[in-house]
Amino acid sequence: MVRVKSFVLPVLALAILSASFWYSTGWLQLCAGLALFLFGMQCLEEGLKELAGSRLEQLLERSTATPLKGLMFGVGGTMILQSTTLMSLLTIAFISTGLIHLAGGISILLGINLGTSGGIWLLAAAGQNFSLSPLALPLLVFGVLAGFSSPKGKAFGRIVLGIAFIFLGIDQIKSGFTEFGSVIDLAGPMDGSFTVQLSFVAIGLVLTAILQSSHATLMLVLAALAGGQIELWQGIAIAIGGNIGSSVTTAFVGWLGGNRSGQRLALVHALFNILTGLGTFLLLSPLTWVSQALMGVFGAGDNTLLQLAMFQTLFNGIGVLLFWPWQKQLERGLRRVLPDRKEPAVLITDATTGPRNLVEQRDLPESHARYLNEAALASVDTASRAVVQELQHLGRLSLEVICHALYQPVEQLISREVDEARLDARPDETEGLDTEDLYRRHIKVVYSDLLGFMSRLDTTKDEDHQQFWMTCQMAALQLVDAVKDAKALQKNLGRYLRDERSLAHEHYMELRRHLLWVLRQVREVGGLEVPDDVWRNRLDWVDSEAAKFDSGFRHRIFSDVRKGQLNNLQASSLMHDLGYSVRITQSFRNVLQLGLADGDELLREVRRLGSDDDDSPLIRA
Repeated sequence: MVRVKSFVLPVLALAILSASFWYSTGWLQLCAGLALFLFGMQCLEEGLKELAGSRLEQLLERSTATPLKGLMFGVGGTMILQSTTLMSLLTIAFISTGLIHLAGGISILLGINLGTSGGIWLLAAAGQNFSLSPLALPLLVFGVLAGFSSPKGKAFGRIVLGIAFIFLGIDQIKSGFTEFGSVIDLAGPMDGSFTVQLSFVAIGLVLTAILQSSHATLMLVLAALAGGQIELWQGIAIAIGGNIGSSVTTAFVGWLGGNRSGQRLALVHALFNILTGLGTFLLLSPLTWVSQALMGVFGAGDNTLLQLAMFQTLFNGIGVLLFWPWQKQLERGLRRVLPDRKEPAVLITDATTGPRNLVEQRDLPESHARYLNEAALASVDTASRAVVQELQHLGRLSLEVICHALYQPVEQLISREVDEARLDARPDETEGLDTEDLYRRHIKVVYSDLLGFMSRLDTTKDEDHQQFWMTCQMAALQLVDAVKDAKALQKNLGRYLRDERSLAHEHYMELRRHLLWVLRQVREVGGLEVPDDVWRNRLDWVDSEAAKFDSGFRHRIFSDVRKGQLNNLQASSLMHDLGYSVRITQSFRNVLQLGLADGDELLREVRRLGSDDDDSPLIRA
């Protein structure tokens, strides 16, 4: 039933829209102009992102050293990309993945709002007095020709095509309003009461929510002003609603897609435009008069388009002046209102609630990816950091699942000292969690989320990051393989650990003790903050100790077989399970070595497999 409704509603909306086109040519031209304008904005944004590559993100990271630098970057980036939504979501993504601090994000966000004014000045100055189509036609030709060249040429061609479609959209919107003006004409006598003004603010908010672009809303307002369908105060009220609408939709996406830091910045964005919009709405008449007076000084007292652009500049300028002195206080307040989530010491807490049968265990909740969200897909750099954070998360889960496979609580892994009595204890029949189920509910789900996230990134256009993604995929596979080996090991381990009369009991106790030592070493070595040569020496020492154990364990098995203390079947099981132990050790070693060979600092963070996420440099930022 739900599927039928979800299918019928879009079809019904398309049918109504198609019928409206049949009855009104002006409405058709207006909608076509909006479609061209929005498509041009999309082409422009995509082309600029492809052309810049990761340089935009690198510049952003360097541009938050001071609040003024952050402000100027926000202004410049918004004027280049001509999209407050894109810049805001990028900033939320960068702060969510630790590229920038909250203070730097606030200053950039203020710059983004100030930079919005540049777009409306360009649209107003483009004028409604001459056609832009003659300029658009040759741009279309040049843009298509550029698309047949190199990848950079294709990106440049997409930018040119975006500008051409924006020009064509502006002309179509003008023509649509000229013909559609007889149907909608609000410029006549109208009560300018508080309620009526508020209704125009609501119109702007709804338009922006539908179009998902405050620039498109302003373009409609400019065209309506040029065609005489609305008055200046009405256009200003709609512009206020458009600003509030853009911040609310962006904040909603950022809130859902970002972590706690991203949610704080999304809240700042909403607060800025809502409070500034409320203040300017209450001062609508005086600010309208100021806008007209200022443009009169420049000889444009009769140009309502430029007066609207001036009001938009005053709107954002007043907001920046109000928020600028309070940035530090705002940051502290946000940290109190939205405090950091406390990272649990143990991720898989199934064992703390007592033994369960297999049916009850399968009803327990699953783990899911923590850092792979829509905001992280805003750029290659944010996606890379999100993947590294998720690999750390998968690493912690892997260590805990293997610990449960050894019939040991996770506290044996994270505590400073091993509980020897607990390590030597024999598990009873009801003790321990089924590793197959743990793998399905915790490892497989997160691994699938990782692969799905990386598949959404088009790495063919970025050769520099192709090797990075391949390495991350291999790291995830190594962690999954380690858990699979522990899953295969658990069956014999549980059988022989419970049977103290078996000749193989002591050998499996020894194997469990060794594997727990390996897990503790992986966790400790991964969190070391020492020079590379010291760190490599420590890892080599772990390797040598593990190799000594493997050799000695094999020797003891064969010796006991010769003495008749082990039969051939038990020796075969021990040798087979020793192989699982060796593969688990090697899998973790491969992950720990990431980034050492090519000097990739980001990949090196993956080795923090057992560290609490709050301790990670990626999270501290």
